Amino acid sequence: MITEEKVAAVDDRNDDRSQARGNHDDNNGSTIPARSEKVSSRLRVLLVEDEAADVELALSALRRAGFEATGEVAQTQQEFIDLLRKNAYDVILADYKLPNWNGMESVEILRREGLDIPVMVVSGYLGDLKAVECIKQGAADYVLKDDLSRLPEAVRRAVREKLLRDANKRGLEDLARSNRELEQFAYVASHDLQEPLRMVAAYTQLLAERYKGKLDAEADKYINYAVDGALRMQGLVRDLLAISRVGRQPTELANVDCNVLMQAALANLQAAIEESGARVVYENLPVVRADGAQLLQVLQNLIANGIKFHGAEPPLVRIMAEKKEREWIFSVSDNGIGIASEHAELVFVIFKRLHTQSEYAGSGIGLSICKKIIERHGGRIWVTSEPGHGCTFNFTLPLQPSPNASDSGIMSSPRSEPQNDGRKENENYA
Repeated sequence: MITEEKVAAVDDRNDDRSQARGNHDDNNGSTIPARSEKVSSRLRVLLVEDEAADVELALSALRRAGFEATGEVAQTQQEFIDLLRKNAYDVILADYKLPNWNGMESVEILRREGLDIPVMVVSGYLGDLKAVECIKQGAADYVLKDDLSRLPEAVRRAVREKLLRDANKRGLEDLARSNRELEQFAYVASHDLQEPLRMVAAYTQLLAERYKGKLDAEADKYINYAVDGALRMQGLVRDLLAISRVGRQPTELANVDCNVLMQAALANLQAAIEESGARVVYENLPVVRADGAQLLQVLQNLIANGIKFHGAEPPLVRIMAEKKEREWIFSVSDNGIGIASEHAELVFVIFKRLHTQSEYAGSGIGLSICKKIIERHGGRIWVTSEPGHGCTFNFTLPLQPSPNASDSGIMSSPRSEPQNDGRKENENYA
């Protein structure tokens, strides 16, 4: 045990070093007083330390710098856990090496407890490699015991960074809450607007049927405007309801066979495929961890776009998937009219259309829904294209090891006959 006389002697040495550093020379050789940054603030410290003298030295260094520092001491892992669960601390000062455990283990304990408290390593000696390793493991900083004059500023910086993290977390929570409220508003508004719009559309259509040709040409034109506007508004409200439902519905992940999803998508798009003479080719698509209904919606929307926005040639849509380090990258490419590079981000904006209603029907919501679904799965979506040379829509899904089919319930084919795992094409519609 270190005596009080020894503690006082160490304090005196630290005072001497602080005073020596209190003045420094400028470029002209004149002496300039050091800038004082004393901050009077309460600081509750948990010290992982087995030497009472070192505890007092650390607290004294903080108090001299303006902190109203109080603290408790943990010498064992269990004491550390008990104090964490009992009290709230601003910072943890941990000796690197203790008789029964390593002070850096406190970082892992904090993670397990779900706590964000800065950990400062205060040790007698740490080599550069060991110090860097401590920072990598999650320590905020390290200070040598024979240079405690660094401790107050290191603590001040770590606490400031913690406050910034807290502010950022609150901002993200506020943003998430605001988004939820906006989705709720969109859902309620679009749901409640459906009935009055249905009435408007029904009566304007009835008006057109009964009085067409009985009034002058101007009246017929105005009635047609009213019917068209009411029907388009109905479509917009339905689409707004659809995108709000994507945010409200939980994403239920399961092992999904994308080849099965493709069969369902082609069945749903059969009329458009036959009418346009389109070919849709896909090969060796993987089993992924996703919400099957939502992923089907993404694939169907992207294929439908490839069929709709075609040029002089019959539409050709290819779907492929490539396995990367931590994700699957899907691509849906077509031979259509393409998109200018300056519009590559714009196409994913809700209700944003690049063509008039007379050129191509639709409300401009399909790609917005795709983006929302993919991002809810932890992926991203983007498009590469040149006008007149088709589009390639790419999206990613996180790669997760799939359990056995019997454990996870892989989606089965809607048909009873066995499926070929090789290249597939809807040859019936070529």
